[in-house]
Amino acid sequence: MKAASTVQRVLQDDLCSGCGLCAGVSGGAIEMAVAPPGFNRPVVKGAIDPRAEAVIADSCPGSRVAPWRSDLPPSPYWGPAETILTGHAHDETVRFAGSSGGAITALLLFALESGLVDRVVQVNADPAFPTRNRILVSRTAEEVLAAAGSRYAASSPLASIIEELERGGCFAFVGKPCDISALRQLAKHDARVDRHIPVKLSFFCGGIPSHRGAENILAEMGLGDAPLAEFRYRGNGWPGLATARTADGQTAQMSYARSWGHHLSKEVQFRCKVCPDAVGGAADIACADAWYGGESGYPQFDEQDGRSLIMVRSTVGRTLLDKAVASGRLEAAPLAEGEIVLMQPAQARRKRLVKARFAAMRLAGRKPPRVEGLLVDEASRRAGLVEKLRNFAGTFRRVMAARP
Repeated sequence: MKAASTVQRVLQDDLCSGCGLCAGVSGGAIEMAVAPPGFNRPVVKGAIDPRAEAVIADSCPGSRVAPWRSDLPPSPYWGPAETILTGHAHDETVRFAGSSGGAITALLLFALESGLVDRVVQVNADPAFPTRNRILVSRTAEEVLAAAGSRYAASSPLASIIEELERGGCFAFVGKPCDISALRQLAKHDARVDRHIPVKLSFFCGGIPSHRGAENILAEMGLGDAPLAEFRYRGNGWPGLATARTADGQTAQMSYARSWGHHLSKEVQFRCKVCPDAVGGAADIACADAWYGGESGYPQFDEQDGRSLIMVRSTVGRTLLDKAVASGRLEAAPLAEGEIVLMQPAQARRKRLVKARFAAMRLAGRKPPRVEGLLVDEASRRAGLVEKLRNFAGTFRRVMAARP
C-alpha cells in the first residue's frame, strides 16, 4: 500500500495551519483553496515530487515545528529573547494605524528606507472580499502602512514563496508564527531563504478564525447581505474597532472585546488550539499587544494609545531594532520578562496545556507535530493537575466528535 503523503496525514489529523508552504514548494502539484467553514487548505492536483515531499515533511507546521534557538536560555512560555521591550512607532500616524503600537510597521518602514530590503511580503485585505486576505508585495511606505492592522482570517503567505525567492533581491517577510516556523525549516533545504529574506517578523497569534467569524460579525452589524467596500478587524486605535463599510456608504463598528471575544475566538481552527509556538519564537522579532492588566488580572481593552510588546530573538533582529530606534522610527524601553504574563495570560495558558492536548490527540488516534526544542514539557510542569485533566478531556471529546 502506498504511504500517505505528509499533506494527506496533516489534513486527516486536522493539523493544517493553512500557511501554503506545501503549495509553494510543490511545483504546481498542490494548490490552496478555501474549505468550509472558511479555512485555507491544500488540494493535491498531481504527483508530488519526492524531493518536495521531503521538504514538506520537514517544514509543514502540522508535521514539524521549528525549534527555538538554543544558545539563549529561552522561557518555556515566551521563547528566546536577546532583549524584551515595550514601545511604539514614533510617527503617530503609524502608531494609530497599527493594531497595537505599530512596532512591526515601523520596523518594516525602516528596513525599506534604509535599503536593507527592497520589498515586503505581507498580508492585507483582499479588495474583492474585504473580510479575507491576499498576499501583498509592498515596495513603498504607503503600501506598507495600508496593510497595517491585524487580519483575523485565513492567509497563505508561503504559497508563492519560491516565485518570490526566484525574483532575487532582498525582502522582509511578515507572517504568523507557523509561517515563520515553516520558513525556518525551508531554509534548511533552500539556501536562498536566508540569502534573500534578511528580516523575518512575526507576532503573538491568538489563532486563525474561519471566514464564518467575520460573517457572524457582519450579521450582528446588520450588514450580512450588503456588498462590502472595506473591512478592518482592528487598528486605527488600540485595540481598535472592527469596522465595516458597504459599497453604498453604510458603516458599522464593533468593539474588539465583542468581535474577538464573542465571534472570532470561537471559530479558531484546531491546529491553533494545540500550537506549541504561538509567540513567534523562530522570528527575528516578534511583537504583541502589551496590554495593561485590569483588577481581575486580565487585559483591559479600553481604547488608548497603542503599546507593543517587542521580543528581539536574533542578532539580526537586535541590529534592526537598534537602528530603527536610532533613526527615530521607533521608541522602546526595556521590560522585565515577568511582566509579559500580565499582558498575555492566554498565551501562557495555552503553552502550559499543549502537552495535555497532545496526549489527548494521541489517545484519539491523531499524531501531533514534532516539537523538539520548544520546552513543551517545562511549560506543562507549570500547569495544575485539574487544569491538565480538563483540557485533556475537552480535547479528546473535540477530536472524537470531529471524526468522520
